[in-house]
Amino acid sequence: MNEIVFKKTLSPEIKLYKIRAPLIAKKRQAGQFVIVRLEELGERVPLTIADSDPEEGTITLVVQEVGATTRKMGTYREGDGFLDVVGPLGRPTEVKKYGTVVCVGGGVGNAVVFPIAKAMKAAGNRVISIIGARTKDLLVLEDEARQVSDQLYVTTDDGSYGEHGFVTDRLAKLLQQEQDVRLVVAIGPAIMMKAVCDLTRNFDIHTIVSLNSIMVDGTGMCGACRVEVGGQTKFVCVDGPEFDGHQVNFELLMARLRMYLPEEKKAMDAWMSRDPVGPSVAEHTSAGEDDGR
Repeated sequence: MNEIVFKKTLSPEIKLYKIRAPLIAKKRQAGQFVIVRLEELGERVPLTIADSDPEEGTITLVVQEVGATTRKMGTYREGDGFLDVVGPLGRPTEVKKYGTVVCVGGGVGNAVVFPIAKAMKAAGNRVISIIGARTKDLLVLEDEARQVSDQLYVTTDDGSYGEHGFVTDRLAKLLQQEQDVRLVVAIGPAIMMKAVCDLTRNFDIHTIVSLNSIMVDGTGMCGACRVEVGGQTKFVCVDGPEFDGHQVNFELLMARLRMYLPEEKKAMDAWMSRDPVGPSVAEHTSAGEDDGR
């Protein structure tokens, strides 16, 4: 069993877990993920590794409770354990000295972009972070982002904290002021990543996104996580999760993300009524987003 050694509530629907997984903690790199299974008949849920402590032998996961499985995960306490934590999976972020790097996070995507910002800073880059959420209550890892950023901007859709507006509003202002941005990394809801890519395309700035397609086995065998990048089919679990955002077919990605909404609703209704029906077959929580991942 993979023991929960620390649990913290970041908001009513967002929890942070430190999981004892010494081998993963030792090998994990920025951008990689694990697949978690709570119990023998449980769903396999992909979750990005937000941080790790090789000496302590732990990895950090930040999870938004958006479906039946993550709601059930939210009932686990320190000392409990997950049956499976498999990883590290996926290709790590290409970390090198670019110059000025802008890291943009939306919703729980803030927890996914954090280790990338941290790695980029350690590589000698100037890191500017823009993080946002629908409301102040859903904003996560602000202090952590501040520690690894040369500049940090915070936005909320409703204006309850930081700047009123979307992360793309702040990014547009920043790109008009900053002439030396060499890379933008954007992680969050698919619609947010698409908006970032539409913006950076006008400035001809290389943009990396971490995709959150539906995933099952995480080894490239099932094909459930397929996406279209540059006109070719790619598997997020083994070819990604990070891709050139200007090459991603976001319309197809978002259509595939909606495929199992009826099953997800059925599973959530069963969970809310505590009817012993298994979780949805497509709870996609690999990188986290306010509207479903």
